[in-house]
Amino acid sequence: MSFDGLFTHAMVTELHENLLNGRITKIHQPYQNELILTIRANGKNWPLLLSADPTYPRIQVTRIPYVNPAVPTNFAMMMRKYLQGAIITEIKQMANDRVVHLTITTRNELGDAEQLTLIIEIMARHSNVILVDQQTSRILDVIKHVGADQNRYRLLLPGATYIEPPKQDKVDPFTPNTDYLELVKQYPNEDVLAKQLQQHYQGLGRDSALQFAKELHQTGDLKAHYQHFLATFDDPQPTLLTLKNNKTMFAAGNYSAFGTKTRQFDSLSALLDFYYQDAAQRERVQQQAGNLIRVVRNDLKKNRKKFKKLQQTLANTKQADELRLKGEILTTYLYEVKRGMTEITLPDYYHDNQPLKIQLSNQLSPSRNAQKYFSRYQKQKNAVIYVGEQLKLTQAEIDYLDNIQTQIELAAPADIVEIREELTQQGYLKPKKTKKKQRSSRKVSQPQQFFATDGTEISVGKNNRQNDQLTLKTARKTDYWLHTQKIPGSHVIIHAEHPSEQTLTEAANLAAYFSKARESATVPVDYVQVKRIRKPNGAKPGFVIYEGQKTLYVSPSADLVDQLTPKK
Repeated sequence: MSFDGLFTHAMVTELHENLLNGRITKIHQPYQNELILTIRANGKNWPLLLSADPTYPRIQVTRIPYVNPAVPTNFAMMMRKYLQGAIITEIKQMANDRVVHLTITTRNELGDAEQLTLIIEIMARHSNVILVDQQTSRILDVIKHVGADQNRYRLLLPGATYIEPPKQDKVDPFTPNTDYLELVKQYPNEDVLAKQLQQHYQGLGRDSALQFAKELHQTGDLKAHYQHFLATFDDPQPTLLTLKNNKTMFAAGNYSAFGTKTRQFDSLSALLDFYYQDAAQRERVQQQAGNLIRVVRNDLKKNRKKFKKLQQTLANTKQADELRLKGEILTTYLYEVKRGMTEITLPDYYHDNQPLKIQLSNQLSPSRNAQKYFSRYQKQKNAVIYVGEQLKLTQAEIDYLDNIQTQIELAAPADIVEIREELTQQGYLKPKKTKKKQRSSRKVSQPQQFFATDGTEISVGKNNRQNDQLTLKTARKTDYWLHTQKIPGSHVIIHAEHPSEQTLTEAANLAAYFSKARESATVPVDYVQVKRIRKPNGAKPGFVIYEGQKTLYVSPSADLVDQLTPKK
């Protein structure tokens, strides 16, 4: 289902139970439009995510790891100023809308108690996170500033008075009413009834309205069906459904009108973590790596264009041997060449004395004409050598950038920092200007760990720094190394001298999954012992050569990757 008013109601119910009277101990803004409050409540730490992302806005507890920026944002600093150590005294949804108010009790600089309201508005591209002084309704800060040129109805800027989003003339379904009785009588068709329910009641997404209509069309007590449907969101059953088109959908209960129940979760937050993990991570990576993607794409385009030009130049130099032949024939029959001639036909003794027409310059002597052909031959011969070298270098550049592009596509947000550093070191990005040159103290992040069915440890590098560290320093010489054949992807290490066939296949599946061929049906994966791997001098990060490999053909499987991932 969509994150509509009903799902928001269910989420607020869950958060109210877990977070009420909890203390805010940490505040971070790891991504541009997302705030994470770590709340200590009921003897546990709860990382509460408030996301104003235009594509995946939501409020939930998240267990997905994140990496904070080196320097906190201004918004994060303001949140720390006002909310650090504060107590959450109320969590309230506004009239079944996608707006949640967290009432927070804190103390100001003078030590006086004051109440603030942290508001999240879950409204697609208009989503926002706003901190408001409850007494004066003054906005203290907002994660996305909205000026008068963007919204004439209300300003969302520090210092402005907070105005609620425009209210819709709809009924809160959780308030006592009998409107549904008349609607069911007037609209016996489920689809039509769903549209009318959506227009009449606040906070119903299209999927919720359809399920609601189905519930109301059951035989029996209509009031009981109405109350039973709404009660689902007071005691939610976090469910993942598989739809008829094989896509998945999250729901707070039994949405049988759409698909079959695939998996049950302990909480709505765990359900959303599972559902959004890949999609939301991709969105975060796109935000963090926007300039990297642009730089790599432009450099790839430039090098591919250069490669085509070099190929054309190489094709043009294939007449070099013909130039040498004409020079030699001219030299042999030099006595027949007269100054002032523009062309001459001589026997080609390399091809059974067939007549060969040779162009001449009437400004040059016979010997100078012959020397000109030899000079052009030597120039093109040298060009062949140069162009051949340039083709190799350009192809290596294309392979490297293609590999980087794949790493960005498969990266977690934490990996982007190291990819950015690598591109800066390689000269693709300009280093940030600092007053003093500081040596980077950042440690290489650790490869992702998996365990084969038989318990064998498998490591997967997610960027070139990890790949080099894993293959060339961490792995033992007797371990096995895997990589997709001639396809950009991760280095995979099986930490075993004699892995089983099943372990090799599972590791090959990981190599295929963490590669550019993730969506392919069959992927060739080379495997060889680490002792047969070496890195050429001057090679770019992540590049190695090997020999004596064998090849497996596998089909990448996300389910298998999930099975091999260690459970926390």
